[in-house]
Amino acid sequence: MPGQLLESPTVFLCVPHTMPDSAPTPSPSLPVPFERKVVLSLAALYSFRMFGLFMLLPVLSVYGSDYADHSPFLLGLALGAYGLSQALLQIPFGVMSDRFGRKPLILAGLLLFALGSVVAAMADSVYGLILGRFLQGCGAISAAVMALLTDLTSEENRTKAMATIGASIGMSFSVAMTLGPVLAAWGGVGAIFWLTAGLGLAGVYILLAVVPNVSVTAAPRREAVAVPNLLWHTLSHPELRRLNLGIFVLHFVLMANFVVLPLVLQNQLAIPRNYHGFVYFPLLALAFMLMLPFVIIAEKRRQIKPVFLAAIGLLLVSELLLVWLSHSMIPALLVLFLFFVAFNLLEATQPSLVSKIAPAGAKGTATGIYATCQVLGVFGGGALGGWLLEQQLGVAAVFMVNAALTLLWLLGAWGMTPPRFLASVLIPLRGRDPQWVADQLRQVNGVAEVVIVSSENMAYLKVDQKLVDRKALATIVDAGPQV
Repeated sequence: MPGQLLESPTVFLCVPHTMPDSAPTPSPSLPVPFERKVVLSLAALYSFRMFGLFMLLPVLSVYGSDYADHSPFLLGLALGAYGLSQALLQIPFGVMSDRFGRKPLILAGLLLFALGSVVAAMADSVYGLILGRFLQGCGAISAAVMALLTDLTSEENRTKAMATIGASIGMSFSVAMTLGPVLAAWGGVGAIFWLTAGLGLAGVYILLAVVPNVSVTAAPRREAVAVPNLLWHTLSHPELRRLNLGIFVLHFVLMANFVVLPLVLQNQLAIPRNYHGFVYFPLLALAFMLMLPFVIIAEKRRQIKPVFLAAIGLLLVSELLLVWLSHSMIPALLVLFLFFVAFNLLEATQPSLVSKIAPAGAKGTATGIYATCQVLGVFGGGALGGWLLEQQLGVAAVFMVNAALTLLWLLGAWGMTPPRFLASVLIPLRGRDPQWVADQLRQVNGVAEVVIVSSENMAYLKVDQKLVDRKALATIVDAGPQV
């Protein structure tokens, strides 16, 4: 489901010695109740914000006629507008959180999100709606929230923490798709935005009153947020380019579909718009259950490439079938179910691929670029889907464009190199000779890559967890000559 955070683990190897002032302090082993509070509060903050965004997906196309100056293109633009502002600000917000602190940037983002929600709730024209959606997207806090999670959780619990947040976002997607049509039937689209504004302010309360405010030095930013001087190197990585194209296409297809799917349900399948949520929920729930075994096969049995390609192929088939079967109730719902299976599976496996493929020390940069491509797809899918409808090309044209882009993605992904199942390890050098340590680390069995960042006094490694001896890594640092 949208926002799944399934990543190969990042391990912070903390050698228990006093570190010089110049070296970054790794996250301490914090008490379990403290970390549970951190994870649950940040998961709530994340899911509250996404819940409001997801509720709009199944309703705007069928309630858009309530707005003055509406047209299919402008409604599609409104649906995708938050993606444009997110794309512009996603990486800058994360980088600024390193300089000005996580909480101030997250607070600013939540207030912008709430302001945009109020503007959209009060809008009576489609232009006010577009402005509100653009302002909502200006609250691009995802990278800063994940960096704060990294700051406040210990290394052994970080993967579970990210999985918890991912699960909360996935759950909010299913519930929002059900409640959005119900709430819109009661109070119109404006009611959704008022609730969204309230959830944004609830996020402010959670941030200020619930998220712990402790003195924990941030983990090295290269694993948490993007580093500007690594952007070009990461953009030119051939395997990451495939994934960036993939997440753009996946969210383009999602948004373009939801420009037309509510119209298909209402006009072609004769399902009243206030019942649409009860169509989506069982399809999403069943799709999620069917998707899980394939994720396990991909990760545990290391079959991620065939599962990934099969999911893209299923997405392509579902878009092609929608062209011809969108007028028949049972076939159309079965195809929609296949679409949700493919979408959920791709949404779950791609972040894991990014984490595995990203070079040592560049995971934050890789995920920042990936997230930017994701929201650009949101903008492109909404805008182009609406434009195709405005040109009176019909819903079939939208599905055909989606199928063509998915075919391009499948061809591009076909030659991907199966990733090695590597985890990130960060080792504080504690004033040891960087070159000597790097040379010794590269000789340890299971170490695939070593990058030394002298300015952070830190070594970034990619390792095979089944082969590497972590005690040997710690011993190397202990034995290294001081500089």
